[in-house]
Amino acid sequence: MRKVRELLRFCIGQNMSARQGAKIAGLGKTAASQYISGFKSSGLTLAAAEALSDSELLAALNLKKETENTRFSELSILFPYFIKELKRTGVTLQILWEEYLNTHPQGYAYSQFCHHYFLWRKEQKVSMRMEHKAGDKMYVDFAGSKLCVTNQKTGEIIEYEVFVSVLGASQLSYIEAVPSQTKADWIAVNQAALRFYGGVPAAIVPDCLKSAVIKADKYEPQINESFEDFARHYNTAIVPARALHPKDKALAENFVRSAYTQIYARIRNQIFYSVEELNLALWEHLDTYNKKNFQGRDHSRQQLFDEIEKQELKPLPIETYELKSFCEYKVQYNHHIYLKEDFHYYSVPFILTGKVVRITYTNRLVEIYYDNQRVAMHQRSRLKYGYSTKDEHRPKEHSFMLKWTPERFIEWASKISPETQELVTHILDSRPHPEQAYRSCMGILNLEKTHPKEDYIKACQKALTLECYNYNFIKNTLKTKTFNLNDEEELSLFTLPKHDNIRGKEMFN
Repeated sequence: MRKVRELLRFCIGQNMSARQGAKIAGLGKTAASQYISGFKSSGLTLAAAEALSDSELLAALNLKKETENTRFSELSILFPYFIKELKRTGVTLQILWEEYLNTHPQGYAYSQFCHHYFLWRKEQKVSMRMEHKAGDKMYVDFAGSKLCVTNQKTGEIIEYEVFVSVLGASQLSYIEAVPSQTKADWIAVNQAALRFYGGVPAAIVPDCLKSAVIKADKYEPQINESFEDFARHYNTAIVPARALHPKDKALAENFVRSAYTQIYARIRNQIFYSVEELNLALWEHLDTYNKKNFQGRDHSRQQLFDEIEKQELKPLPIETYELKSFCEYKVQYNHHIYLKEDFHYYSVPFILTGKVVRITYTNRLVEIYYDNQRVAMHQRSRLKYGYSTKDEHRPKEHSFMLKWTPERFIEWASKISPETQELVTHILDSRPHPEQAYRSCMGILNLEKTHPKEDYIKACQKALTLECYNYNFIKNTLKTKTFNLNDEEELSLFTLPKHDNIRGKEMFN
């Protein structure tokens, strides 16, 4: 069009011939003649033509009038309809052409049909736009400019991040202010966007912020584990935009620019005392924006969403997503894992002692996985250095020990003899904690099963007399049968025999 304007300046403003003007402007003489003829028939002045945009001037020159016919007019009227229908899943130009021929039997063949459609689309400046299928993608991002909330008590100005999302086919948009770009806020606001749309697209296209993408890569970006788990919950996929390629999420970028003029500008003089007030104002103007017709179209984003995209979205799950954290730990010798965040221990089946397990935890639950199978689940506890233990995770002998109590041992001993009961009671009382005496009591009581009861009772009597309250004394007494010896006989057992090689204490001065 720059060359056309030069041609008009030379031929209309300076009265050059079409041939001379075409040569200077760099146009063919035939095309130059058509432009000059179209200008003269338009009734425009050169000054008026200078004020028009390129597309307006091209339309005013009316170059197509001579070539247009009824058949083309009937087809061109359908082009905006084709644009809308091609966003539907499975719809192709071949299908639209077949439908066109059903109502226009004398219409164009498929090749001419496509030719005219692509020329029209190019003139509409949509040739470089991505073709978005209904229900396919949701583009998400944070706006560069933040919005502010004023603390009513202190007057402090607090900045809030502004999240935006756009559906590909209908361009229905969503906006919300959140405290930060942290993982918790990022997942919560993505969830809010899906609830706003009332369904789930096949994929979510985020920027490469850390809450979404741990490591950007052209071929295999590493998705944040929590965001990936969020996608699994909603049965969708994460397809990050390439780093430094804003066109990969052009719809989100465009909405950010529109939000500045259509939403930000309209609330610029308002003061908000809470993020709830701010979001209510954002959503009020968002509703107006979504219901406003596209420029040059007879439908809005909301209408397009209701007509072609709403039914293509997958249904929302019944339960909302609860933010999860992930880590891996080795099961300790006591068949527990230690969750560092809470300073708390959680039990695992004892056969996994020494194994590395994967822990998934939320605000309510702690789940433990091994070999991709859940092996334990606990209510989350914030009790520092406490233990959450399930009986079924213990070895059998440990479970049996849980049933041991001082009263049970005393009752057991009383059934053997009063001497045994007294001995067990002394043993339990002699330890700082009763559990320290359980094994000794168990050993002493079991000795009764392998020795004559009379001998066993005498051994207990001797232990009481000498105040030797331990298992080894009873065991050795029964083994050596010293429970019947008097003091002199017992002392002789510990007296060394006389021998020339044994020297007395007088030899060591």
